[in-house]
Amino acid sequence: MPEVVISGTGLYDPPHSISNEELVATFNEHVRRFNAAHRRAIDAGEIAALAASSADFIQQASGIQRRRVVDRDGILDPEIMAPRLRERSDDEPSLMCEMALGAAGEALGRAGKRPADVDCVLVAASNLERPYPALAIEVQDRLGAGGFAYDLNVACSSATFAIQAAGDALRAGNAGCALVVSPEICTGHLNFRDRDSHFIFGDACTAVVVERAATRTAPVAFQILGAKLTTRFSNNIRNNFGFLNRASPEGIGAPDKLFVQDGRRVFREVVPLVSDLISSLLKELGLKPADVRRMWLHQANLNMNRLIARRAFGRGPTPQEAPVILDEYANTSSAGSIIAFHKHQDGLVPGDIGILCAFGAGYSAGAIALQRV
Repeated sequence: MPEVVISGTGLYDPPHSISNEELVATFNEHVRRFNAAHRRAIDAGEIAALAASSADFIQQASGIQRRRVVDRDGILDPEIMAPRLRERSDDEPSLMCEMALGAAGEALGRAGKRPADVDCVLVAASNLERPYPALAIEVQDRLGAGGFAYDLNVACSSATFAIQAAGDALRAGNAGCALVVSPEICTGHLNFRDRDSHFIFGDACTAVVVERAATRTAPVAFQILGAKLTTRFSNNIRNNFGFLNRASPEGIGAPDKLFVQDGRRVFREVVPLVSDLISSLLKELGLKPADVRRMWLHQANLNMNRLIARRAFGRGPTPQEAPVILDEYANTSSAGSIIAFHKHQDGLVPGDIGILCAFGAGYSAGAIALQRV
Protein backbone atom coordinates (compact mmCIF):
# COMPACT_ATOMS: atom_id res chain seq x y z
CA MET A 1 0.00 0.00 0.00
CA PRO A 2 1.42 3.43 -0.90
CA GLU A 3 2.38 5.69 1.97
CA VAL A 4 0.12 8.72 2.45
CA VAL A 5 1.11 12.08 3.93
CA ILE A 6 -0.42 15.35 5.00
CA SER A 7 1.67 17.87 3.08
CA GLY A 8 -0.12 21.15 3.76
CA THR A 9 -2.64 22.83 6.04
CA GLY A 10 -4.52 26.10 5.77
CA LEU A 11 -6.74 28.28 7.93
CA TYR A 12 -9.41 30.86 7.17
CA ASP A 13 -10.01 33.25 10.07
CA PRO A 14 -13.37 35.07 10.02
CA PRO A 15 -13.01 38.86 10.11
CA HIS A 16 -14.60 39.49 13.52
CA SER A 17 -13.86 38.57 17.12
CA ILE A 18 -16.03 38.65 20.26
CA SER A 19 -14.62 38.60 23.79
CA ASN A 20 -16.31 36.91 26.73
CA GLU A 21 -17.02 40.33 28.21
CA GLU A 22 -18.82 41.50 25.08
CA LEU A 23 -20.83 38.30 24.82
CA VAL A 24 -21.80 38.43 28.48
CA ALA A 25 -22.91 42.07 28.23
CA THR A 26 -25.41 41.12 25.51
CA PHE A 27 -26.57 37.98 27.32
CA ASN A 28 -27.10 39.81 30.59
CA GLU A 29 -29.07 42.55 28.83
CA HIS A 30 -31.29 39.81 27.40
CA VAL A 31 -31.70 38.40 30.92
CA ARG A 32 -32.60 41.83 32.30
CA ARG A 33 -35.21 42.41 29.60
CA PHE A 34 -36.73 38.95 29.98
CA ASN A 35 -36.99 39.15 33.76
CA ALA A 36 -38.48 42.64 33.57
CA ALA A 37 -41.04 41.60 30.96
CA HIS A 38 -42.07 38.52 32.97
CA ARG A 39 -41.77 39.95 36.48
CA ARG A 40 -45.36 39.16 37.47
CA ALA A 41 -45.12 35.52 36.36
CA ILE A 42 -41.71 35.16 38.02
CA ASP A 43 -43.01 36.59 41.31
CA ALA A 44 -45.98 34.23 41.13
CA GLY A 45 -43.66 31.26 40.68
CA GLU A 46 -45.10 30.43 37.27
CA ILE A 47 -41.75 30.69 35.47
CA ALA A 48 -38.17 30.87 36.68
CA ALA A 49 -36.12 34.03 36.39
CA LEU A 50 -33.14 33.83 34.07
CA ALA A 51 -29.69 33.95 35.69
CA ALA A 52 -26.95 36.27 34.51
CA SER A 53 -23.63 35.02 33.19
CA SER A 54 -20.06 36.27 33.68
CA ALA A 55 -16.77 36.23 31.80
CA ASP A 56 -15.10 34.48 34.75
CA PHE A 57 -17.72 31.73 34.71
CA ILE A 58 -17.12 31.13 31.00
CA GLN A 59 -13.36 30.92 31.33
CA GLN A 60 -13.50 28.61 34.35
CA ALA A 61 -16.08 26.34 32.73
CA SER A 62 -14.44 26.11 29.31
CA GLY A 63 -11.09 27.89 29.03
CA ILE A 64 -12.53 30.11 26.30
CA GLN A 65 -11.66 33.82 26.23
CA ARG A 66 -12.63 34.91 22.71
CA ARG A 67 -14.10 33.51 19.50
CA ARG A 68 -13.88 34.37 15.80
CA VAL A 69 -17.24 34.92 14.09
CA VAL A 70 -18.53 35.60 10.58
CA ASP A 71 -20.86 38.29 11.97
CA ARG A 72 -20.69 40.06 15.30
CA ASP A 73 -23.38 42.74 15.04
CA GLY A 74 -26.31 40.35 15.02
CA ILE A 75 -24.86 38.22 17.81
CA LEU A 76 -24.29 41.24 20.04
CA ASP A 77 -27.73 42.78 19.39
CA PRO A 78 -30.00 41.79 22.34
CA GLU A 79 -32.98 41.83 19.97
CA ILE A 80 -31.40 39.34 17.56
CA MET A 81 -28.62 37.32 19.27
CA ALA A 82 -27.77 35.42 16.10
CA PRO A 83 -25.52 36.05 13.10
CA ARG A 84 -27.10 38.05 10.31
CA LEU A 85 -25.76 37.06 6.88
CA ARG A 86 -26.80 38.26 3.46
CA GLU A 87 -28.57 35.63 1.37
CA ARG A 88 -26.48 35.09 -1.75
CA SER A 89 -27.72 34.41 -5.24
CA ASP A 90 -27.20 31.00 -6.78
CA ASP A 91 -24.61 32.53 -9.12
CA GLU A 92 -22.41 33.71 -6.24
CA PRO A 93 -20.04 31.49 -4.28
CA SER A 94 -21.70 30.36 -1.08
CA LEU A 95 -20.25 31.62 2.20
CA MET A 96 -18.89 28.19 3.13
CA CYS A 97 -17.32 27.84 -0.30
CA GLU A 98 -15.70 31.24 0.08
CA MET A 99 -14.27 30.22 3.46
CA ALA A 100 -13.09 26.91 2.03
CA LEU A 101 -11.27 28.58 -0.85
CA GLY A 102 -9.46 30.87 1.59
CA ALA A 103 -8.18 27.96 3.67
CA ALA A 104 -7.48 25.81 0.61
CA GLY A 105 -5.23 28.44 -0.97
CA GLU A 106 -2.90 28.40 2.03
CA ALA A 107 -2.91 24.60 2.30
CA LEU A 108 -2.09 24.13 -1.38
CA GLY A 109 0.65 26.75 -1.15
CA ARG A 110 2.27 24.94 1.77
CA ALA A 111 1.99 21.63 -0.07
CA GLY A 112 3.46 23.06 -3.28
CA LYS A 113 0.37 22.00 -5.21
CA ARG A 114 -1.81 23.65 -7.84
CA PRO A 115 -5.61 23.38 -7.77
CA ALA A 116 -5.37 21.27 -10.94
CA ASP A 117 -3.34 18.69 -8.97
CA VAL A 118 -6.34 17.98 -6.72
CA ASP A 119 -8.68 15.21 -7.84
CA CYS A 120 -10.61 14.58 -4.62
CA VAL A 121 -12.35 17.29 -2.57
CA LEU A 122 -14.10 16.50 0.69
CA VAL A 123 -16.07 19.13 2.61
CA ALA A 124 -16.28 17.82 6.16
CA ALA A 125 -18.30 19.87 8.65
CA SER A 126 -20.94 19.63 11.36
CA ASN A 127 -23.48 21.82 9.57
CA LEU A 128 -23.71 22.55 5.86
CA GLU A 129 -25.59 25.58 4.61
CA ARG A 130 -27.59 23.51 2.12
CA PRO A 131 -28.20 19.82 1.39
CA TYR A 132 -27.48 19.98 -2.35
CA PRO A 133 -25.73 20.52 -4.63
CA ALA A 134 -22.86 19.37 -2.46
CA LEU A 135 -20.65 22.13 -1.07
CA ALA A 136 -17.67 19.97 -2.01
CA ILE A 137 -18.64 20.01 -5.68
CA GLU A 138 -19.01 23.79 -5.56
CA VAL A 139 -15.54 24.08 -3.98
CA GLN A 140 -14.15 21.69 -6.60
CA ASP A 141 -15.63 23.82 -9.37
CA ARG A 142 -14.54 27.20 -7.99
CA LEU A 143 -11.10 25.86 -7.19
CA GLY A 144 -10.57 24.32 -10.63
CA ALA A 145 -9.93 20.82 -9.29
CA GLY A 146 -10.73 17.61 -11.11
CA GLY A 147 -11.86 14.14 -10.08
CA PHE A 148 -14.71 13.87 -7.61
CA ALA A 149 -16.06 15.60 -4.51
CA TYR A 150 -18.56 14.95 -1.77
CA ASP A 151 -19.73 16.25 1.61
CA LEU A 152 -19.23 14.39 4.86
CA ASN A 153 -20.75 15.03 8.30
CA VAL A 154 -19.71 13.24 11.49
CA ALA A 155 -20.14 16.34 13.67
CA CYS A 156 -16.94 17.49 15.38
CA SER A 157 -15.08 14.39 14.13
CA SER A 158 -15.78 15.24 10.48
CA ALA A 159 -12.24 16.36 9.54
CA THR A 160 -10.51 13.29 10.98
CA PHE A 161 -13.03 10.94 9.34
CA ALA A 162 -12.52 12.78 6.04
CA ILE A 163 -8.72 12.55 6.28
CA GLN A 164 -9.09 8.79 6.74
CA ALA A 165 -11.49 8.64 3.77
CA ALA A 166 -9.06 10.67 1.65
CA GLY A 167 -6.21 8.36 2.61
CA ASP A 168 -8.29 5.32 1.67
CA ALA A 169 -9.05 6.85 -1.76
CA LEU A 170 -5.35 7.50 -2.33
CA ARG A 171 -4.27 4.02 -1.26
CA ALA A 172 -6.94 2.44 -3.48
CA GLY A 173 -5.77 4.45 -6.49
CA ASN A 174 -9.03 6.37 -6.80
CA ALA A 175 -7.28 9.73 -6.33
CA GLY A 176 -3.80 11.18 -6.43
CA CYS A 177 -4.18 14.30 -4.28
CA ALA A 178 -7.04 15.05 -1.90
CA LEU A 179 -8.19 18.25 -0.24
CA VAL A 180 -10.19 18.13 3.00
CA VAL A 181 -11.88 21.41 3.97
CA SER A 182 -13.94 22.08 7.10
CA PRO A 183 -15.94 25.33 6.91
CA GLU A 184 -17.63 25.67 10.29
CA ILE A 185 -20.16 28.44 10.95
CA CYS A 186 -20.97 27.16 14.42
CA THR A 187 -22.55 30.44 15.53
CA GLY A 188 -25.39 29.71 13.10
CA HIS A 189 -26.65 26.78 15.20
CA LEU A 190 -25.79 28.13 18.65
CA ASN A 191 -28.51 29.35 21.02
CA PHE A 192 -27.08 32.62 22.33
CA ARG A 193 -29.94 32.83 24.85
CA ASP A 194 -28.89 29.63 26.64
CA ARG A 195 -26.65 30.42 29.62
CA ASP A 196 -25.01 26.98 29.63
CA SER A 197 -23.91 27.06 25.99
CA HIS A 198 -24.08 30.62 24.60
CA PHE A 199 -20.28 30.96 24.79
CA ILE A 200 -19.18 27.61 23.39
CA PHE A 201 -18.73 28.09 19.65
CA GLY A 202 -16.83 30.18 17.15
CA ASP A 203 -16.42 30.11 13.36
CA ALA A 204 -13.44 29.07 11.22
CA CYS A 205 -12.42 26.97 8.23
CA THR A 206 -9.45 24.64 7.84
CA ALA A 207 -7.97 22.81 4.87
CA VAL A 208 -5.69 19.78 4.68
CA VAL A 209 -3.84 18.42 1.63
CA VAL A 210 -3.47 14.63 1.65
CA GLU A 211 -1.32 12.95 -1.01
CA ARG A 212 0.89 9.96 -1.69
CA ALA A 213 4.35 10.26 -0.19
CA ALA A 214 5.87 9.57 -3.61
CA THR A 215 4.44 12.80 -5.07
CA ARG A 216 5.26 15.04 -2.12
CA THR A 217 7.41 18.10 -2.79
CA ALA A 218 6.68 20.07 0.40
CA PRO A 219 9.65 20.40 2.77
CA VAL A 220 7.48 19.47 5.76
CA ALA A 221 4.98 16.62 5.76
CA PHE A 222 3.41 14.12 8.14
CA GLN A 223 3.01 10.48 7.20
CA ILE A 224 -0.27 8.87 8.25
CA LEU A 225 0.85 5.83 10.25
CA GLY A 226 -2.66 4.67 11.07
CA ALA A 227 -6.10 5.77 12.15
CA LYS A 228 -8.89 4.51 14.34
CA LEU A 229 -12.51 5.64 14.14
CA THR A 230 -15.45 4.89 16.38
CA THR A 231 -19.10 5.87 16.73
CA ARG A 232 -21.62 5.26 19.50
CA PHE A 233 -25.16 6.60 19.40
CA SER A 234 -26.06 9.22 21.98
CA ASN A 235 -28.64 12.00 22.28
CA ASN A 236 -26.49 13.97 24.70
CA ILE A 237 -25.41 16.35 21.91
CA ARG A 238 -28.14 16.98 19.38
CA ASN A 239 -29.57 19.41 16.81
CA ASN A 240 -33.02 18.64 15.41
CA PHE A 241 -33.06 21.25 12.65
CA GLY A 242 -33.83 19.78 9.24
CA PHE A 243 -36.02 19.79 6.16
CA LEU A 244 -38.77 17.79 7.88
CA ASN A 245 -39.35 20.57 10.42
CA ARG A 246 -41.97 22.10 8.13
CA ALA A 247 -43.92 18.85 8.35
CA SER A 248 -44.24 19.46 12.12
CA PRO A 249 -44.76 23.22 12.32
CA GLU A 250 -45.57 23.08 16.03
CA GLY A 251 -41.86 22.48 16.73
CA ILE A 252 -40.41 25.22 14.53
CA GLY A 253 -38.32 27.61 16.58
CA ALA A 254 -38.10 25.30 19.60
CA PRO A 255 -34.74 25.19 21.43
CA ASP A 256 -33.94 21.70 20.10
CA LYS A 257 -33.69 23.12 16.57
CA LEU A 258 -30.39 24.63 17.71
CA PHE A 259 -27.46 23.08 19.55
CA VAL A 260 -28.43 21.30 22.77
CA GLN A 261 -26.33 19.14 25.05
CA ASP A 262 -26.12 17.54 28.46
CA GLY A 263 -22.60 18.72 29.13
CA ARG A 264 -21.99 16.74 32.30
CA ARG A 265 -22.97 13.42 30.73
CA VAL A 266 -20.92 14.24 27.63
CA PHE A 267 -17.87 14.86 29.81
CA ARG A 268 -18.30 11.59 31.75
CA GLU A 269 -18.89 9.45 28.67
CA VAL A 270 -16.61 11.01 26.05
CA VAL A 271 -13.42 11.23 28.11
CA PRO A 272 -13.03 7.44 28.55
CA LEU A 273 -14.24 6.80 24.99
CA VAL A 274 -11.54 9.02 23.49
CA SER A 275 -8.81 8.00 25.92
CA ASP A 276 -9.39 4.33 25.11
CA LEU A 277 -9.45 5.08 21.38
CA ILE A 278 -6.05 6.76 21.49
CA SER A 279 -4.60 3.98 23.65
CA SER A 280 -5.95 1.33 21.26
CA LEU A 281 -4.46 3.10 18.23
CA LEU A 282 -1.04 3.33 19.88
CA LYS A 283 -1.17 -0.34 20.84
CA GLU A 284 -2.12 -1.41 17.31
CA LEU A 285 0.84 0.54 15.92
CA GLY A 286 3.26 -0.85 18.52
CA LEU A 287 3.72 2.57 20.10
CA LYS A 288 3.83 3.68 23.73
CA PRO A 289 2.59 6.97 25.20
CA ALA A 290 6.24 7.97 25.66
CA ASP A 291 6.67 7.80 21.86
CA VAL A 292 4.16 10.63 21.33
CA ARG A 293 5.66 14.10 21.09
CA ARG A 294 2.46 16.05 20.45
CA MET A 295 -1.29 15.62 20.68
CA TRP A 296 -3.64 17.85 18.69
CA LEU A 297 -7.02 17.36 20.33
CA HIS A 298 -10.48 18.60 19.44
CA GLN A 299 -10.87 22.01 21.05
CA ALA A 300 -14.15 21.78 22.95
CA ASN A 301 -13.40 22.26 26.62
CA LEU A 302 -10.09 22.85 28.39
CA ASN A 303 -10.89 20.61 31.35
CA MET A 304 -11.91 17.76 29.04
CA ASN A 305 -8.76 18.14 26.94
CA ARG A 306 -6.53 18.15 29.99
CA LEU A 307 -8.06 14.94 31.32
CA ILE A 308 -7.92 13.13 27.96
CA ALA A 309 -4.31 14.19 27.42
CA ARG A 310 -3.36 13.13 30.96
CA ARG A 311 -4.88 9.69 30.43
CA ALA A 312 -3.30 9.29 27.00
CA PHE A 313 0.18 10.39 28.08
CA GLY A 314 -0.04 8.70 31.47
CA ARG A 315 0.96 12.01 33.05
CA GLY A 316 0.23 15.71 32.87
CA PRO A 317 1.47 16.93 29.46
CA THR A 318 3.24 20.23 28.89
CA PRO A 319 1.46 23.01 26.94
CA GLN A 320 3.73 22.18 23.99
CA GLU A 321 2.73 18.50 24.06
CA ALA A 322 -1.01 19.23 24.09
CA PRO A 323 -1.46 22.72 22.57
CA VAL A 324 -4.65 24.69 23.14
CA ILE A 325 -6.22 27.18 20.75
CA LEU A 326 -9.78 27.29 22.10
CA ASP A 327 -8.93 30.28 24.30
CA GLU A 328 -8.82 32.39 21.12
CA TYR A 329 -11.12 30.40 18.81
CA ALA A 330 -13.59 28.67 21.16
CA ASN A 331 -15.06 25.40 19.90
CA THR A 332 -14.93 25.42 16.10
CA SER A 333 -16.25 21.87 15.80
CA SER A 334 -14.34 19.78 13.23
CA ALA A 335 -11.92 22.62 12.51
CA GLY A 336 -10.59 22.76 16.08
CA SER A 337 -8.05 19.93 16.10
CA ILE A 338 -6.87 20.98 12.64
CA ILE A 339 -6.32 24.57 13.81
CA ALA A 340 -4.20 23.20 16.67
CA PHE A 341 -2.25 21.06 14.18
CA HIS A 342 -1.87 23.94 11.74
CA LYS A 343 -0.57 26.35 14.38
CA HIS A 344 1.54 23.93 16.42
CA GLN A 345 3.65 21.85 14.03
CA ASP A 346 6.90 23.68 14.68
CA GLY A 347 9.51 22.07 16.90
CA LEU A 348 8.89 18.56 15.60
CA VAL A 349 11.73 16.88 13.72
CA PRO A 350 11.68 13.94 11.28
CA GLY A 351 10.69 10.81 13.16
CA ASP A 352 8.60 12.60 15.79
CA ILE A 353 5.09 11.20 16.30
CA GLY A 354 1.89 13.07 17.03
CA ILE A 355 -1.79 12.17 17.47
CA LEU A 356 -4.54 14.16 15.77
CA CYS A 357 -7.83 13.42 17.51
CA ALA A 358 -11.36 14.82 17.27
CA PHE A 359 -14.57 13.80 19.03
CA GLY A 360 -18.12 14.99 19.35
CA ALA A 361 -21.80 14.37 18.73
CA GLY A 362 -22.77 10.91 17.69
CA TYR A 363 -20.86 10.05 19.72
CA SER A 364 -18.06 10.00 17.17
CA ALA A 365 -14.30 10.03 17.56
CA GLY A 366 -11.38 9.77 15.15
CA ALA A 367 -7.69 9.46 16.02
CA ILE A 368 -4.87 9.62 13.47
CA ALA A 369 -1.23 8.84 14.19
CA LEU A 370 1.18 11.09 12.26
CA GLN A 371 4.95 10.97 11.88
CA ARG A 372 6.99 13.98 10.80
CA VAL A 373 8.96 13.13 7.65
